[in-house]
Order: sequence, then structure tokens, then C-alpha cells
Amino acid sequence: MVADTIKDFQLDGQLAVVTGASRGLGQGCALALAGAGADVALIGRNQDDLVAVAKDIQKLGRTAHVLAIDVTNIDDLAAMLGQLPPFGIFVNNAGTNKPQPFLAVDAETYDMVMNLNLRAAFFAAQAAARLMAARGQGGSIINMSSQAGHRALRDRSVYSTSKFAIEGLTKAMAFELAEQSIRVNAVAPTFVETPMTQAGLAQKDFREYVEGKIKLPRLGQIGDVAAAVLFLASPASAMITGTSLLVDGGWTIH
Repeated sequence: MVADTIKDFQLDGQLAVVTGASRGLGQGCALALAGAGADVALIGRNQDDLVAVAKDIQKLGRTAHVLAIDVTNIDDLAAMLGQLPPFGIFVNNAGTNKPQPFLAVDAETYDMVMNLNLRAAFFAAQAAARLMAARGQGGSIINMSSQAGHRALRDRSVYSTSKFAIEGLTKAMAFELAEQSIRVNAVAPTFVETPMTQAGLAQKDFREYVEGKIKLPRLGQIGDVAAAVLFLASPASAMITGTSLLVDGGWTIH
């Protein structure tokens, strides 16, 4: 019944996996999923930070699994995912950025950003999808994209390249995996106040530029992105696949 739709946002009894879960967007997504009733497997490089997030999840009455690993080690990550209990939600969030003018981009920066944002994300999603397909009960994979995967942003040519690729990967995965009831979508945030954006947003000129481009009268917050991820993870979005949900306050409408 339509009147019962609110129940579709609950994730009771499910296990969700979140990469880059030690802070920022990943931490927020993990807590939102736990708040909706899911147990959460936390993946990141810093054991201590992951344990701190796990304690917050346990306070919500949910189970947390801590997996301290660098997701660029794709074979180790795949093996570790295979050791988890069956899961139906995978939030492919780990990422990085190093702004540089296009003419100044060096190979080291290119390789660093693309290795994490695209290569690691591709094979993490593949490993998760393989496990979901073998389980035979479908699932939801959410790739963390960006408005930089929809619009050019100054000094972010490498980051934009990685996120435009994530947008394409999302559609390609959704196309191939739909027959197995595995949904694949992306969330594309604007600039959100996180540890990764803190230094840039502390610069007065840059902050004013961002605030001028976002049509709604505020910056994005972690909770805005976590809510979008929760929606795409839940049965409430059961008929949605292959799309990118912009959480940009109107940046890309003009």
C-alpha cells in the first residue's frame, strides 16, 4: 500500500558495506544506514578512526564490522569482502582530490587520483556485484560521484575526469546487472563541508565563489548526501537504476 511507503526506507536485517567510512561522507553514510536499521561493514585505511565510527554504530544498536584496508589493493579488498556475511548494499565512496590547473597536472597526481577514484572504485564495485550475483537476491550499489561528473570545474580536470568516468561506469553496470536485480546508481554532491573540503572552503574567495554558484542559500552538508545514499540503498528506490542523483543545491541547473 502507498500509505506504507515509509516502511520502504527501513533497512532492518540488512548488511551495508561502506568504503572510505572513517570520516566525512563515508562516515555520515554509515551512520545513516545504521540509523535505518542496517548493520554496517566499515572499510578504510585508518583502524582507529574506523573503530570510533563503529562505536557510534553500536550505540545505535547495530553491528559494525571494521575492515582496515587500502581499497587500491583490489585483490585483498575482494578477498576481504568475500569473508563478510552476505550483503545487499554497497556504498562505493572512497575517493580523493588534488586540485591543479590543467597545464600544471603532473603524472603523479593523475595516477594518484585516478587509481583511487576510478580504478579502485571499478574493481570494488565489481567485487561487490560478483558476491551479490552469486547470492542471487539482488542488491543496491551506490557509486559516489560529484557535480564534477556533470560540469567542468576549474583546477579539477583530473577529478572531473574520474567522476565523469564514474557516471559512465554507473550506467554500464546498471545495464548489465539489471537482470540480476542489482541496482546501480550514483550520488553527485556539490561542495560539502567535510575534512576533504575544509582547506578550500576556508579561503574567503573560494567559499564566496561556491556559495554564489549554489542556488539554495547554504553549503551542502554531510547529512544531505547521506540521505540520498539512504534512499538509493532502500526499497523505496526499487525502480531506480542507472541514474545519478545530484545533491548540488541547484549548481547544475544554470
